[in-house]
Amino acid sequence: MMEKYIVLSDEVKKAVENKEPIVALESTIISHGMPYPQNVKTAKEVEDIIRENGATPATIAIMDGKIKIGLSADELELFGSSDDVAKVSRRDLAGIIASKKLGATTVATTMICAELAGIRVFATGGIGGVHRGAETTMDISADLEELSQTNVAVVCAGAKSILDLGLTLEYLETKGVPVIGYGTDTLPAFFTRSSDFELHASTESIDEIAENLHVKWELGLEGGAVIANPIPEEDALDADYINGMIERAVKEAEEKGIHGKDVTPFLLATVTEATEGKSLIANIALVKNNAKVAAQIAKSLER
Repeated sequence: MMEKYIVLSDEVKKAVENKEPIVALESTIISHGMPYPQNVKTAKEVEDIIRENGATPATIAIMDGKIKIGLSADELELFGSSDDVAKVSRRDLAGIIASKKLGATTVATTMICAELAGIRVFATGGIGGVHRGAETTMDISADLEELSQTNVAVVCAGAKSILDLGLTLEYLETKGVPVIGYGTDTLPAFFTRSSDFELHASTESIDEIAENLHVKWELGLEGGAVIANPIPEEDALDADYINGMIERAVKEAEEKGIHGKDVTPFLLATVTEATEGKSLIANIALVKNNAKVAAQIAKSLER
């Protein structure tokens, strides 16, 4: 049945057949997370980093009524340069496939599609979470619910710092989602390496992370895990500087009535402009770092 909806690229198909490690990548970061042409350039560089570290990249997107697991260079260009790409979360997935529209997968949808394809490790920038003011708006990313039920480990630089990090961590704890710090005892805050929120689990060992995931899923403990991998120190931004920019961007979004799935792209674009591109440079650096770690975890998990 799934063969009707899922198409593997030749590179991914070969990796599946040979039981080689694969790392899933989202496409929303290409279509909605970065400006063109940096988005396409970054997507290709991230894929190369995964290959250099012994795994196969599988960028995931929706097109022609299919879930594409692995995109060609031309397809990456299409998703990076087109203005007519839907942002696809769980609620949108069936509709976008049925309508045969172009769809870029969010963290939640990439997890769903990766699990359908048998991929257990996924690299992204930062997960979505509980938005600031969610106690009145109930604006909570579908990423968190997906992490509670879909068996994919997400390597990220923590939650996006435009969010309420404390409430995001509390939500994950309530849902029983492990958050494992790789080389950190606190939840990374995307553009910065640390936050005020301590983690219950941390390690310096890739093999220990892989063993943790292996045991979790062998025990039948459904759901994913967050591997919190801080942005490299040389690429991190000053906390006071970036938090001030974010707070102004959040206020502007409120004044303009921007909400729902439009909030994150707006805030990221606004912060990029306000920082004169410094936040975009940091974003690219942390995505590349996550790709490297994800490839290493996928290799260890495959063993």
